[in-house]
Amino acid sequence: MGNEVQPCVLAAGDTMPDFHYDTPFAKDVSIAQTAKQAKWTAVLFLRYYGCTLCQYDIQRLAQQYDRITDKGGQALVVLQSDPDKLAQQMTPDDLPFAIVCDPTEALYHRFSIKPAESMVKMADAKTMAKIAKATAAGIKHGDYEGDELQLPAAFVMDEKCLIRYAHYGKSAGDVPDAQALADLMN
Repeated sequence: MGNEVQPCVLAAGDTMPDFHYDTPFAKDVSIAQTAKQAKWTAVLFLRYYGCTLCQYDIQRLAQQYDRITDKGGQALVVLQSDPDKLAQQMTPDDLPFAIVCDPTEALYHRFSIKPAESMVKMADAKTMAKIAKATAAGIKHGDYEGDELQLPAAFVMDEKCLIRYAHYGKSAGDVPDAQALADLMN
């Protein structure tokens, strides 16, 4: 029990603690090594792959990913999804960024990314507008995983893991898009 990591709230100016993660197609990847691969790295914490809002945010990020790469950046999306299950639903080339799988929610706890107090408190006008856009785009809810009340978070860090931007979402739809993330990569 002495090796437990104390939870922390990340803020601009902090260094992202190194952690290792799995994707559907890679195991035991270091965030510090990942950060060295680009000038900037955006790390988005969403809920899980079956979530309608998360699918919408992932799809939009993929469609607009060149806005991030044009600034010398890259992105990772953290989900409370099982990597083996996702590997059955996608191929390594489906997305231009990696999906970090955290089915035990360890990273969410480590970085104090809290769930909402209730479904009512996690849905605001921005969330409802995103749900309408996702529905209009034909996105359907998939399998439920993780914490249904989980709120999002977003961090932008440099190649040395220095956090330049930290945002803890106030609602399920409170996630910066690719352009907003790219604008932070200066």
